[in-house]
Formats: sequence, structure tokens, C-alpha cells
Amino acid sequence: MPPTTRPAPSAPAKSRKSAQRREAILACAVDLFDRKGYVNTSLDDVAQAVGIKREALYYYFRSRSEILLAIIEPQAADLVGGLREVLASGAPPTEQLRAAIRNHLKRFDRHCLEMTISLRDGIMGSNPEVGAAMQRTWKEYEQMWTELIRRGQADGSFTKPGDPKMVAFAILGMCNWLSRWYSPRKSSTIDELIDIYYSMVTEGLLPRAAPDAPVKTRPAPRKRTSRAE
Repeated sequence: MPPTTRPAPSAPAKSRKSAQRREAILACAVDLFDRKGYVNTSLDDVAQAVGIKREALYYYFRSRSEILLAIIEPQAADLVGGLREVLASGAPPTEQLRAAIRNHLKRFDRHCLEMTISLRDGIMGSNPEVGAAMQRTWKEYEQMWTELIRRGQADGSFTKPGDPKMVAFAILGMCNWLSRWYSPRKSSTIDELIDIYYSMVTEGLLPRAAPDAPVKTRPAPRKRTSRAE
């Protein structure tokens, strides 16, 4: 009886297996980049974590930069798309501001490690290839934030503590700092942080005086008199 041979896998099966291996590589890379840092993680580290040889890794990704881009590009695209919807909503600027903060912080809730890797350790500045690839995306995101603040200042919804771009950058800096300390297992919930951040941006930290509270004034200085008087 002739030996039986297994049929060659079909094209869809190969494609599915390749996609699964690619996802496994990205999952291991996310974990390594988070624990060791991008700079301290080699392709050998990633290949070993996946359980394949480094040569096999090149079938999916040519470099660490390609792996990093595959991790952060989808999150950046979703971030920009979400803010674009906020600006097109026609809601008042105050509601758009809250929605914009929510759009940003919610990424940490659903994709915490990916967002942390994207924003931590100055990767964009230290990796020219990744920085160049992401520059247009982040530029668009910053411009939309600036436009949101500009609209609110123009119609009187927001005060004008400074240039809209600088105000937008200040808010983004506060939001991005979550990448330094936020942990879904230990920190406040993202919904709580959205409330805190929105309150800080719109109300500040100083207590507001009651509308009918008397204004406190300093007493007039006592007139000094000479001993002769």
C-alpha cells in the first residue's frame, strides 16, 4: 500500500497561519518593549520569545523599526480618526474638549501597553525611521487639537491664557504623561481620570469664590504719628 501524503495546506490556511505568527511576534514585542524598553530589546530577544529563529523573523519584519511601527501605527490612526469625528460632531467646544480628552485617554484603557510604548522614552526622536513615518500623523493630531482650542477661544467658550497651540500642547502633555505612571491594575479608572483632567482644564485648581461672597480687602495702613503729636 503506497504511503499516504498529507495534502499541501491551502492558500487561505497559509495566510491564516502567517497572520497568527505575525500577531504572535507583535504580542511578544509589545511585552518586551514594555518591560525592557525598545532600545534594550534586540531582534534575537523577540525571536526567542516567539520560539523561532531570527532568520524566520525577517520573513515578517525586516527590522525593529518595522515591528515598532506595526505596533504604534494602528493606535495613532485610531487616535486621529477619533478626534476627527469629535471635531466634525458640531457639539459645543466644551463638549468637544471632554470628548477629545476621552478619545485620548481611552486608548490607555484598551491598548495600554501599545500607547505606553508609543509615547514613552522619546522613541520618536531617537528613531529617525519611526519618527519620519509618524510625523505626518502626529502633526495632523496636534493641528486638530489646536483648532479645537482656537474655536473655543473664538466663541468665548474658553478663556485665552495663551496661544491655542500652546494650550493644546499643555493638555496633550498632561494626557501623554500617563505613559509614565498609569497601570490598569493599580491606578484610578480611565473614566475617573477623564473627569479629573477635564475638571482641571476647565476649572483649574484654585477654589472659586461664591458669587455673593464679600470681597476681602486689606485694612488701610495706620498712619504713623510722631511722638510730639
